[in-house]
Amino acid sequence: MPQERLRVGNVEILALSDGLLEFDPCAFFPTVPAAQWAPYTDHLTAEHRVRFNLGSFLLRSQGKTILVDTGLGPVPAGLPAVTWGKLLEDLAAHAVRPEDVDMVVLTHLHRDHVGWNLSQQEGKVVPTFPNARYWLSAKDWEACHQEALRERFPNAPTCVWPLAELGLVEFMEGEYTLTQELTAVPTPGHTPGHMSLLVTSQGERALILGDVMHSPAQVQEPDWASRADIDPDLARETRRALLERLEREGTLVAAGHFPPPGFGRIVRLANRRYWQGL
Repeated sequence: MPQERLRVGNVEILALSDGLLEFDPCAFFPTVPAAQWAPYTDHLTAEHRVRFNLGSFLLRSQGKTILVDTGLGPVPAGLPAVTWGKLLEDLAAHAVRPEDVDMVVLTHLHRDHVGWNLSQQEGKVVPTFPNARYWLSAKDWEACHQEALRERFPNAPTCVWPLAELGLVEFMEGEYTLTQELTAVPTPGHTPGHMSLLVTSQGERALILGDVMHSPAQVQEPDWASRADIDPDLARETRRALLERLEREGTLVAAGHFPPPGFGRIVRLANRRYWQGL
């Protein structure tokens, strides 16, 4: 059975999920013809759809409880049965209360990573994690306010902007130290300020990937760009460079959109890279 909880030195990483989404692979990867998926059918469902986990990760580092990304969020009233909106249930299943979270770190500001940031309480907007401050990229903050990019961040006005009004935002620029064991590193392309989270402790390393990759197929096909990549060329460049580094260093990877729990490594076999899930 896949491990949902790992240790990296002194840091504990717990894989969580807000649910699942499915898409036609040619719609989500619009420059990739259906025939090119033939070698990767094991990464598709029986209905030939690509399935994405809405993954989050809970870290315990130096006495802090840190939530990385907050999923797609609660299901709007009136929608039929859906497959998301489960993050708070998953936290509760692991005996974690919203008030236990000290820090919320957002890899980027797309809607499936910020959905549970805020809640409604007695008609007021309040932080879902009441004792936390929220760390986010300064570049993504600027991008989600730009008229030309506004449609790329459709729920920013309701799930992100009010955080600043509540005085809860901490901005990350460049490589940013969150704790002595956790560093945010720029991995741009998917969004202008996309960040991945590097965990280093006791000589061990892990990288929380964010949306540098959506499917394990991209380990072998790093030039495949998703429709959600704001700058596809830069996303490809970032992905290729990161894959080389992850393979060379043997770094543990936590990939939120890969099949849960999303833990694995980049390995090489017969001169090709592969995703090796744990």
